[in-house]
Amino acid sequence: MVKTIPELSISPDKVCFLIVKAREFESEDVIADDEDESPNAPADPIASAGEYRESDPIQEELTGFIDALSEDEQVDLVALAWVGRGDGTLEDWDELRAEAARAHNKRTAPYLLGMPLLPDYLAEALSQFGHSFEDYES
Repeated sequence: MVKTIPELSISPDKVCFLIVKAREFESEDVIADDEDESPNAPADPIASAGEYRESDPIQEELTGFIDALSEDEQVDLVALAWVGRGDGTLEDWDELRAEAARAHNKRTAPYLLGMPLLPDYLAEALSQFGHSFEDYES
């Protein structure tokens, strides 16, 4: 059992903003997949979901936002995605964060935006930290 909740370098408001924008980004994938129902469409529509696309306004906004975060905030964001994905728990936070710091590079935005279900993972991780994305939405 976690005695204390680890402190985040990134504010929950920034994470919630990313969740909202990432959901918009994912909804574009669904629309694009629906429009691809042609004889030349990929055989596996899931293969194209979550792809990092060039010159997409929402993707550019998300990329700019993530790139503008401090290194500590980016590391926390990756570790949060991993916690939400089930790669660890709050008890593992220090190890997950250390691994995210070791792996940190200039491709944080493409890595995260290419992760299917990113907004769900971030929302789940926030809830484990005692923050509710639903409260942010209202």
